[in-house]
Amino acid sequence: MDEKKRILIIDDDTGILSSLELLLRMEGYDVTLETQASQLMRHLTSKPFDLVLMDMNFQNDTTSGKEGLQLLDELKKFDDCLPAVAMTGWGSVDIIVNAMRAGAADFIQKPWDNERLLSIVQQQIELSRARRSGNCLREENKLLKRARDDDMDSEWVVQSRSMQQLLNMVQAVSGTDTSILILGENGTGKSLLARHIHHLSSRKDNSLVEVNTGCINEHLFESEMFGHVKGAFTDARENRIGRFELADKGTLFLDEIGNLPLSQQVKLLRVLEERQFERVGSSRTQKTNCRIIAATNADLEKAVANGAFRQDLLYRLNVIQLHLPALRDRQEDIEILAERFLMRFARKYNKPVPQLSRPAIQGLHDYTWPGNIRELSHLIERAVLLCRNNRIDIEDLCLPGNVGMEPRRVEPVTEGESADSMTLAEVEKSLLLKRLHQYEGNAIKAADSLGLSRSAFYRRLDKLKISHE
Repeated sequence: MDEKKRILIIDDDTGILSSLELLLRMEGYDVTLETQASQLMRHLTSKPFDLVLMDMNFQNDTTSGKEGLQLLDELKKFDDCLPAVAMTGWGSVDIIVNAMRAGAADFIQKPWDNERLLSIVQQQIELSRARRSGNCLREENKLLKRARDDDMDSEWVVQSRSMQQLLNMVQAVSGTDTSILILGENGTGKSLLARHIHHLSSRKDNSLVEVNTGCINEHLFESEMFGHVKGAFTDARENRIGRFELADKGTLFLDEIGNLPLSQQVKLLRVLEERQFERVGSSRTQKTNCRIIAATNADLEKAVANGAFRQDLLYRLNVIQLHLPALRDRQEDIEILAERFLMRFARKYNKPVPQLSRPAIQGLHDYTWPGNIRELSHLIERAVLLCRNNRIDIEDLCLPGNVGMEPRRVEPVTEGESADSMTLAEVEKSLLLKRLHQYEGNAIKAADSLGLSRSAFYRRLDKLKISHE
């Protein structure tokens, strides 16, 4: 048996360190924790590591990332083959760019997605070991191809006529630079389709920059999208690269475009029309050459009629419209998708690929899938962990309404129900779910009812892992 793979984590936040230690130790890694950036070399000279997971901002400087860049420089001088994965807060695009230029193998944004973090860690360690064994190029190509195939091509093996027609249109328009608007319910895979289009396009070797427009603070919209220069406003301590600049020659994916306030729609429209912008605090006009893909689950035509969305902006975004059907309308694809998820999660948890029983398959077809593909993925992952004798029966699926083990779900607290046994996070999640249900999924109205701004509401949804695609 191979010895445990060693990971050094450097972060001055003890809460972050504890969370990462628990997650990585459960996956079998040997984890070393450090809160002081100055202690990097002491650890590197004391024993070998397979990966360094490092924050980019520490107590002496919490915004610029300079301490992290200095750490990267020290690490690369000591061992150029040791991969470093940079960690930074959401929206710090310029820090990410500088870290990658300084030699970081990849980056993780806080709060992180556990599955993505573990995937990055595993892939970078495998690549590092391949480099040290002298088989770097061949192994790197194989690993990257496998990751790409897993994330892209395998998701688009379909049998339903509606999806075949959609993918035929995707093939026809992917090679162009025309703007695309993706419509569909929560969980249908709009973000995944945007990545697939980028992967098929002539821009695939350049950046795909994804922006959840509903999460951007209204007062920082221009800074986030267009960048700013040092001194442009009180907290502008360094120059910042905006999303349009970062996506130049690549693709800019604007998710949740239906939740963009009118004040920000005007600013976005100008860039789409003129293909130029200025950083906040600068008079120098910059040009942008990025393809725009937008997505929403909202009815934009209705929003235009209600005065909540600009018609001219809709025209700019809606050159090509793609509609992702709900999973309940793709009956022929349900079993195919389930099999794909079975293989993925069996590999993830190092288990044999289980077989679906006929009653289980029938149960998948009978269910209405309000959460669409995202719900199917979560359900199959749980079934892979719960099943016995390499077989998934109907009770292992935990479908609502089935006899058998029910999944533990955080439901909205009804009137008169006690929340004494719930954690604070569960109470908050229950309240957010209740308001979303009350306003039929309209996040803007739900946020207003709670006295929250859109950006604050979306940050809470992300933190509590509540779907808002």
